[in-house]
Amino acid sequence: MMNGTGLPNSPRVQTLPLPDSQTHFPGSPYSVSVLKPGYCRSQPDGSFRADGTVSLISGPRIILVDTGGPWDKDFLIGALEKRDMDPGHVQVVVGTHGHSDHVGNLNLFPHALMIIGYDVSEGETYRPNKLSEGETYVIDEHVSVVPTPGHTGQDVSVQVKGTSAGTVFIAGDLFECCSDEDSWRELSMNPAVQEVNRQEALRTADVIIPGHGLPFRVVRS
Repeated sequence: MMNGTGLPNSPRVQTLPLPDSQTHFPGSPYSVSVLKPGYCRSQPDGSFRADGTVSLISGPRIILVDTGGPWDKDFLIGALEKRDMDPGHVQVVVGTHGHSDHVGNLNLFPHALMIIGYDVSEGETYRPNKLSEGETYVIDEHVSVVPTPGHTGQDVSVQVKGTSAGTVFIAGDLFECCSDEDSWRELSMNPAVQEVNRQEALRTADVIIPGHGLPFRVVRS
């Protein structure tokens, strides 16, 4: 029997979809909001329509995780305005990987710290880091960027501790959606590595925000 992650089900770990309306996870000092759930839909001609999930972490620092595609520019500016923000308020932008539906609006944030895959930069200055060596990049004691390759060679995810739902893991395309079963393997550069990172996320996270779907809960008995 398989669970919604495409991994063998066990009494210890299950994934459960959350209500469609549950896209905000308050917390102290950080809250996490899904500004736009991603999607991926097959089309009759064999193509597919897709957009990446866009998430905002609010607290001592304002952190945007993935920017959606370039067609999302007006949506993204409007979503920030609804929260009394503009792009200048965003201090850190994390791009979970380099696909266009996840990093299409980086130009809106020229003054933010950029963490795109394994690159960490401010403007034209690139900072040393050890993401490529498997080490976490710590933003502060509550928020960290975790290398989670597999879908591409330089995927990262963002771990946020201390929300009302526990630890929230913004996973990019480590997980396509709650019910991705084995479909994620077809899009993976390295399924074996990706499966290891999926299992680790399931071991540590309470809520996972996938790259192309709504958040889901991880239940461990």
